[in-house]
Amino acid sequence: MVNNMKRFWNHPWSVAVCNLVLIFVLYTINRLFFYWVNSDIYPDVSCSHLLEMLVGGMRFDVTALFYLNSVYMLLMWAPLPWSWRTNATYQTVAKWFYWVPNIVGILVNSVDTVYVRFSDRRTTMAFFSEFENDDNLTSIFFTSMVQYWYVTLFTIALIAVLILLTRKSSVSESNCRPVPYYIGETLLLCVSIYFVIIGIRSGFGAFTRPITLSNALQYTNRPCETNIVLNTPFCLMRSSSSDTYQNPHYFSDDEMEQLYTPVHQAHLQGELSKNVVVFILESFSKEYIGFYNHDLEDGTYTGYTPFLDSLLCHSTTYQYSFSSGRKSIDAMPSVLASIPRLGSPYILTPYSSNTITSLANCLGSKGYTTAFFHGAPNGSMGFLAFSRSCGFDSYYGKDEYNNNADYDGYWAIWDEEFLQYMGRTLSDMPQPFCASVFTATSHHPFQVPERYANAFKEGTHPIHRTIGYTDNALRQFIEYAKTQPWYANTLFVFTADHTNALTHNEYTNDKGVYEVPIIFFDPACDTARFETQMPVAQVDIMPSILSYVGYDEPYIAFGEDVLTQTLEHKYVVNYNQPIYQCFSNHLLVQFDGQHITHIYDFRQDRLLRNDLLNELQSSPEVQDMLNYLKAYIQQYINRMIDNQLTVQ
Repeated sequence: MVNNMKRFWNHPWSVAVCNLVLIFVLYTINRLFFYWVNSDIYPDVSCSHLLEMLVGGMRFDVTALFYLNSVYMLLMWAPLPWSWRTNATYQTVAKWFYWVPNIVGILVNSVDTVYVRFSDRRTTMAFFSEFENDDNLTSIFFTSMVQYWYVTLFTIALIAVLILLTRKSSVSESNCRPVPYYIGETLLLCVSIYFVIIGIRSGFGAFTRPITLSNALQYTNRPCETNIVLNTPFCLMRSSSSDTYQNPHYFSDDEMEQLYTPVHQAHLQGELSKNVVVFILESFSKEYIGFYNHDLEDGTYTGYTPFLDSLLCHSTTYQYSFSSGRKSIDAMPSVLASIPRLGSPYILTPYSSNTITSLANCLGSKGYTTAFFHGAPNGSMGFLAFSRSCGFDSYYGKDEYNNNADYDGYWAIWDEEFLQYMGRTLSDMPQPFCASVFTATSHHPFQVPERYANAFKEGTHPIHRTIGYTDNALRQFIEYAKTQPWYANTLFVFTADHTNALTHNEYTNDKGVYEVPIIFFDPACDTARFETQMPVAQVDIMPSILSYVGYDEPYIAFGEDVLTQTLEHKYVVNYNQPIYQCFSNHLLVQFDGQHITHIYDFRQDRLLRNDLLNELQSSPEVQDMLNYLKAYIQQYINRMIDNQLTVQ
């Protein structure tokens, strides 16, 4: 018995696990030290909240440490001959593959203990492009080692503990039979790899995306607190060079400000008493809504949303309305914080921990109760983290719904049941409130409840039936809302996250793939307006709502008020990777960052077949669009780099 325990305890697998636990503990100690040194930056952090951030930080530590120790784990767990694995030279090589990456990890964490006071964020790959031309970093580093001597001593102590407590395998050569040995060790390796993959992704399943920097927001009360949750090796690994920005220097700062600024000065003042409910509808392409499609060029009529069609007869909507991106993770920043996708999705960039202006924190500061609803498992798609970054008071997901009988088995609670739950929850909330919901049923694999198997129009693609189902769920929600005292005092806003499964030629080109509905419905102001000239985008939703309800403070938004402003809203910008697109009321200009690549008159040329580049490139109208687009890009990039997404 004693020999078996000794053999297990000194088995290479057990030794590797013990060493991983050691470095895991050291990272937690390092995080506590980071907080202690910088506690003045993070005032009013309670013990319970600090514990929440420490526990949350473990997710990021696991991912970073599995990456850093991947070679070490392979050396220790590979089903090689036993005599090789316990050989002194082999163990020494494995030990160095453990020491070197982890010592580097400790060092960069310690550097950020000091550097975060100047950068406001953990170091990412952007650091190397920002300082690639500076030749004084070495002298600054050694000066800082002396100036912050206590950090230097702490780092040395951590490295010493790591080296002194590292275990190595010391079991003598095994007498077991070769075949059972290799089978057993191979199975052990496969099981270990499975759990390593779970650790690197920080979850396993259809609704779990690999963990990113923005997931740290899930554990914080303020974006700057993500520096406590994260570790620097993780930030470096998750911030590839393609996710970082560099100032394009199209214009001087003064010229840029003259051409475009995202700073909005409030001109309206109201009682700030109107409720707001924003629906982000999964995959609700404009193609699916019959109201917009009476004159498709191919002569057909398409429509799977009878309820929305009827609602549009009492709403403000737009013929030319666009999404910022083509992924669900692009929608929440665009709709709720007026942050478009220009490059990588915002919440996947190193700048996702920036302090932002959002619908929730603007209205929340004026006494609104705020809540976000998404029927998927909590944490899915990073929505919980981003909603917290936005400042929503409450998050209601599958966990809060707490009834798996209504789970669709793939993604989320069925939309019908979840929207009814949302309606009841809103009825219990103090007014005024600001709420948003992201629906889920119209997501692949496009299933509807069995009781509705033959209830909705089949169409030409499986998604069409689910669009009809969610449209009916919206109808039932509004019917319930009409019975509640808050209904008549509420502005309802409907849009889609992105398009999906497009079939008509007018929707499969560079314009059509971004066409989503944007609908404003106020039961107290039952007047229909169908705007057929002005282009609008998801980023226009937040400033439009703020103006409509009478928000009276300056704020940052990359969209415009399209409901109350009297000035012409001339242009819309979105990103069709790797091309920037700028829409006027009839032109589409495509720009690769240096040159205009295509120009189309999308009113006259609905299928975008006639490139007008040679004819219009030098025209004043196109040059005005180009200057606006360049200034828009430069403002966006500069404010991301400098963390200037709020009014200073």
